[in-house]
Amino acid sequence: MQLTATHINYYFICHRKLWLFANGITMEHTSDTVAEGKLIGETTYPQRAAKYTEIEIGGSKIDFYDARNKVIHEIKKSDSIEAAHEWQVKYYIWLLQQNGIEGVTGILEYPKIKHTSIVELTEKDSEHLQQIIKDIKALVEDERCPPRINSKICKSCSYFEFCYVEEL
Repeated sequence: MQLTATHINYYFICHRKLWLFANGITMEHTSDTVAEGKLIGETTYPQRAAKYTEIEIGGSKIDFYDARNKVIHEIKKSDSIEAAHEWQVKYYIWLLQQNGIEGVTGILEYPKIKHTSIVELTEKDSEHLQQIIKDIKALVEDERCPPRINSKICKSCSYFEFCYVEEL
């Protein structure tokens, strides 16, 4: 399994979603919420495609990287799961560090609510991230799918119908 920033993000949202995704069950392509988030990312800052670089590193894709200032720009639809977004950006920073690029920071941008936050990776975060990576690998290699979490965020999840379908 090649770990990506999506795995990190899903780890903080729902272990079941992470397990399903990592085991080849993808539902994002059927989700209006995912499509809306993608549209926001593509249309909010149209000038960025020319100004910043899209880079693929370690199986993860960073949409907007300002190489001159060493800043990752990550655009999200809502801040309802901000911790997952922060750790996704921290993982991007960590990946760049693993490839010899030091001094990188990130900016999380929520254009719908006009909010931004700075993301940095501390030494403690880096150590914690390495534990998270181990936890993710153990979780996705388990033969059993984790139980659903029954959270209010489930209703907007692309896996909602999968998790809540009832067999007759």
